Amino acid sequence: MILVTGASGTVGREVVKALAGRGGRVRAGFRSRPQNLPSDVESVALDYEKPETIPPALAGVDTLFLLSNTVEPEKKVVDAAKRAGVHRIVKLSVFGAAEEAYSFARWHRAVEKHIEASGLAWTFLRPNGYMQNVVNYMAGTIRSQSAIYSSAGDSAISHVDVRDVGAVAARVLTGDGHESRAYEITGPTALRYDEIAAALSQVLGRAIRYVPVTHELAKQGAMKAGTPESYADALVDLNRHYAEGRGSRVTDTVRRLTGKDPIPFLQFAQEHAAQLR
Repeated sequence: MILVTGASGTVGREVVKALAGRGGRVRAGFRSRPQNLPSDVESVALDYEKPETIPPALAGVDTLFLLSNTVEPEKKVVDAAKRAGVHRIVKLSVFGAAEEAYSFARWHRAVEKHIEASGLAWTFLRPNGYMQNVVNYMAGTIRSQSAIYSSAGDSAISHVDVRDVGAVAARVLTGDGHESRAYEITGPTALRYDEIAAALSQVLGRAIRYVPVTHELAKQGAMKAGTPESYADALVDLNRHYAEGRGSRVTDTVRRLTGKDPIPFLQFAQEHAAQLR
């Protein structure tokens, strides 16, 4: 049995989709039940803030796909998984976690170390930033102002489509030879935000601008949108990391593990144009 946590989220949904129909039992854990759950996938309520939901979700599970938005609760889930007899954890981490050079990397690496110390078999998936963030967090200003804003400067970032992350996760969850491995996952190329804006302009048929902003303005914007200050600081720290040119590396992980080339940004933009018009 494979338990996918965060099954209603951006990544979790794609992992569940990629696992569906591959054989074996899959259970989707969620706080709010995802729509269009595949018929061969079980579902279970799972909320890290409600500890009583964790043991039932882990019952009979051999492999755990671990993810969360806030990261810190994952340690308690690791401990519960060990008590429940889980044999292996595949954790969704972040790009460059081993170097701990920015806040999200430090947060995730702390959980990775906890998993390593648990004695359970493990694999870490470390994707770079998601292409879907353009839709999730930039669609409003793309539609209303024909603009995208970031404090990442003019550095290139090897964003990856979460569908490719899901495909890699499914291969790791159902395959052999991945124990004690960490896979860094990127898209096919690194793009600057002005290049992303140019691709969006091509797809949407109107000029989309990239507007660089200061880290302080980026923090204020995130907090105005309801982001807690500690998380807004982490987002700014990520953009600082990107602005230093440390998110541009491209890996062959998607091709090597799935046999397919990763989705390029232009294709992503074409397939999501309706959400950006």
